[in-house]
Formats: sequence, C-alpha cells, structure tokens
Amino acid sequence: MRDAVIVEAVRTPIGKGRPNGSLTHVHPVELLAHTLRTLVERSGVDPALIDDVIGGTVDQVGEQAMNTTRYAVLSAGFPESVPATTVDRQCGSSQQAVHFAAQGVISGAYDLVVACGVESMSRVPMWSNVPAGKDPFGPGVAERYPEGLIPQGISAELIAAKWSLSREEMDAFAVDSHRKAAEAWESGLFADEVAPLDGVTRDECVRPGSSTQVLAGLKPAYYDPAFAERFPQIDWNVTAGNASPVNDGASAVLITSSETAVRLGLRPLARLHSFAVTGSDPLLMLTGVVPATEKVLRKASLSLDDIDLFEVNEAFSSVVLAWRQETGADLSKVNVHGGAIAIGHPLGASGTRLTTTLVHAMRARGARYALQTMCEAGGLANAMVLEGL
Repeated sequence: MRDAVIVEAVRTPIGKGRPNGSLTHVHPVELLAHTLRTLVERSGVDPALIDDVIGGTVDQVGEQAMNTTRYAVLSAGFPESVPATTVDRQCGSSQQAVHFAAQGVISGAYDLVVACGVESMSRVPMWSNVPAGKDPFGPGVAERYPEGLIPQGISAELIAAKWSLSREEMDAFAVDSHRKAAEAWESGLFADEVAPLDGVTRDECVRPGSSTQVLAGLKPAYYDPAFAERFPQIDWNVTAGNASPVNDGASAVLITSSETAVRLGLRPLARLHSFAVTGSDPLLMLTGVVPATEKVLRKASLSLDDIDLFEVNEAFSSVVLAWRQETGADLSKVNVHGGAIAIGHPLGASGTRLTTTLVHAMRARGARYALQTMCEAGGLANAMVLEGL
C-alpha cells in the first residue's frame, strides 16, 4: 500500500492579531502565498506537479472569503492549472487539511499535494462570519441544548473546574510554554521552519520574561454573571496569560508518497502514520483531544509509551492539563518547543503550524513516533501519529 510522507514544512513568524501587530499590514491571501512560495523554493519542486492545495481558514468572510486558498495559489505564482480548496474544521482546519491530503496520497488520488492554512485575526476578527443578531446553530440545536451552548472560554473554565486545575498550575504551564519557545528561538531550532516576511523574523507573542508572579496579577478573562449563576462550580481562573492569544500567520506542508519522493529527489521528514477525528460534548467542547488520542493510538497499534513527542494545541492551559490527567502522558514530551500560548494561535493556520514545528522537532531530537492533536469548537478533535524517517 502507498504511504504519505512530509517532505517540507514552513510557516510565517506568528504576529499579534491586533491593529498594531507585526503582520497586520499583510493581506491574508499574501500571508498564505508567502508560505506556498517558500515551500516550493525550499523543496525545489515544480509547482506544476502539485495535484491540489488544501487550506484551512476559520473565518471565511471578507478578506478570507471566496476560497482564500485558491487565490493564494495564484498569488504565489503557481500555474493556473493547480487547483485549491478551503476547509473548515474550526481550529483544526489545517490539521484536517493534512489528513485529507495524506489520505489522498495513500489512496492514489494525489502524487504531490500541499496542506496549509491561514488566519489574519487582526484583519478578519474572530466571529466576523456571524453577523450580529444571526443564529449559526438553528432551532434543532437549540431544542437539543435548551440551556444554550457556551463560548470556548467558559468551556475552558468548566474543564478547569472538572479536573480541579488551580490558577497556579495553569499559570505555571503557560510560563513553561514561553520558556520553551524562547529557548527554541535562542537555540536556532525554528530556523528551518520559519519563513521571514517583510522584516518580521520572530514570533511576536513569545515573552521570555514571563513569570507566575506576573500572570497572577491578571484578571479572569471570561467572567460573566449569567454564566457564574449557571455554573457555580467555576472559580474563574482562565486569564489572557494562560490562554492562547489572537494571531496572524500562515503555514504549509508538502506531502507525497515515498516512491514519488525518491523519483523527485525529495527528502522525507516524517511519515504520516495514522489519523483520527472525533466528536465530543459541545459544552465541554475542548475535551475531544482525549478520545481522539485514544482513537488514533488504537488505529496506529501503538501505546502512549511508544510516543516520543506530543503536540497538543494550547488553546488554554486547562485543555492540555486535563488531557494529561486523562492520558497519563509525560508532560516533558509535550510541546517541547513551546505551544500556542507562547507561539500563538492563528486559527486556520494552527494545524499545519503544529505539524511544521513537530516534524522539525522530531528530526532535531531523533524521535521515532510523534502524536499531534487539537481541540475544536463544537466538540471536535483531530489526532494523527507521525513516524520519523
């Protein structure tokens, strides 16, 4: 049976998703086009050979509407014959793009395919795709969940309460994320994955001087009297310091089969081994990473002890710490170059950003197996296992 391997992986530096962010001047199509151009330049492939480009974007409206991935392909200078599509599995959109791309290669539908993603949260803020007064859920969902669905921040608080996660524990995890990211930058470990853009060379949100003392002074980010009455178990410990920021960025990976890689003279970085996606409680919407991890390990016929490195998206400290409690994973193997709390979380780009960071970390550390998983709005999660080559 054919396999699927990653032969190149790149990302932009991650900017603050604010009007004063370092990448706010860059149109989202151009953010993604930059990674696509860099991907083919570094790999040396002829872009005319690419069978498809599958991109993830969450807020597909305004400057991110009309199949952003297609216009990024054109802006990157690829031949007009190269097709593209844009998918939405919320925060896991570009990880889902990796799944689709790899499954296409394994099935024989593709020989060479790009999985990628972009989000400019400064230019297209979160929830821009839901006009004021409009209901994106519909009456059937309202009937099934009569008390109403909740925002992700409240879900993060419920997770902290259910798993008895203290403010101190969540803040310490966040500080460690910044420390690891800062050390990775200082050690040159991001050099092979980052494609500088318009003079921006580093991730803008990494704070080397972060401390638990500083984070302890932050106010709860999601306190709401109505939710406090509905959920009296919440202690309101989720802050801007132990949650991911809003960001601008793009990322891309090039996927092919081992035999095509040999034919084109490409060096595989990792084999895409196994895939899983699952649904979970849309109230505790961020806990799907637990069953997704269990499911992908079963599909891979591996145990947790077989995994050398983990990438678990740091949407909130509480998500990763609850996942760790449930799985028993060794936290020293998790997000070893820092996670989204420090590096950033440009929604649609985050899946392939994690993959990019992971494959380079695997090569740097000689890892045999690695596992990536992401929580997603609506009670969803993706997971996949990569094998080092």
